[in-house]
Amino acid sequence: MFQLSDSWKKTFAGAHAGVLVMRGAINPPHHAGLEKQKILLEEQIRARFAGQERPQIGQNLILQAYETYYKQFKKTYHVQLQLESLLFKGKPIPSVAALVEAMFMAEMDDLLLTAGHDLDTLQLPITLDVARGNEQYITMRGLEQTLKAGDMFMRDGAGIISSIIYGPDQRTQIGSRTKDVIFTVYVPTGIEVATIEQHLQKIQQNVLTIAPRAQTEMLKIFGAD
Repeated sequence: MFQLSDSWKKTFAGAHAGVLVMRGAINPPHHAGLEKQKILLEEQIRARFAGQERPQIGQNLILQAYETYYKQFKKTYHVQLQLESLLFKGKPIPSVAALVEAMFMAEMDDLLLTAGHDLDTLQLPITLDVARGNEQYITMRGLEQTLKAGDMFMRDGAGIISSIIYGPDQRTQIGSRTKDVIFTVYVPTGIEVATIEQHLQKIQQNVLTIAPRAQTEMLKIFGAD
């Protein structure tokens, strides 16, 4: 279902990817139980970073790992920007369809870059690879995008499904009818495996809040080492 290219293994020694596959879920536009958990989580995140300014927040080891990666491409880690909006502007975690919100909540809690896909739209296996710089795909916003050379990206048998710099694709996005779902986590060097596992478990628990009968088919971490 998921594999690493030899090029990725050689290029990103010490990096990892997390994969969570769940079947039999539902994706309602709103879930009251999850919404309550989200409000509590926002309070917990604000308490965790209380009194810290941007330079102090930037010292977080997870954010530093992503910032090191993003600097190669002259970009800023967008999850850090979302965190700062939550802390300094009072903006909530976005209210979206339940399965996507379940992912966003864990992403903001752990600060690990995560993408979700409708499993039924994929032509397996998924391969984690390194961009040459000439690959193209349609992003979630419907725009054709050329990858940046050296960026991590994932592809299935039909094309690219996500990249770190430009995000997930349109073709495999989670929709209102999604029942079988896969969440993938891009993890650069410098982040502990236990942190990735806990992150996947949080997403898993959030999905079970929405769909208690959903079954976990895979919860696994892949590494170059």
